[in-house]
Amino acid sequence: MFDPSYVLLYVENVPASAAFYSSLLEHAPVENHPSFALFVLSSGFKLGLWAKQEVVPAAPAQVGGSELSFTVSDAKAVEAMHAAWAARGLPIDQAPTQLDFGYSFVARDPDGHRLRVFAPGEQ
Repeated sequence: MFDPSYVLLYVENVPASAAFYSSLLEHAPVENHPSFALFVLSSGFKLGLWAKQEVVPAAPAQVGGSELSFTVSDAKAVEAMHAAWAARGLPIDQAPTQLDFGYSFVARDPDGHRLRVFAPGEQ
């Protein structure tokens, strides 16, 4: 058995997306090129940003709906992150809401990728 090693997001502008995620994650990329950037976080999670026009083999114009999820400790942390991201101007698709799996909100990055913040099991 093997574990996936990281997530790749196809982006329009790698330098702009790398700057966005550097600020959001408070972490600089370990690789930063015009067509690719890679973040390796302290948890070991890796996030790659690949210029969508450089993807080989080429991906369909419309890639499926997916999310990058961030787990936080509790509902207060969800509310705080929601307020901070809204203040930064991130588009908010869903305000903090109780769902089956926890308390959550959804924002979007500059390329429209969904960013979900949630506290598991919050009631």
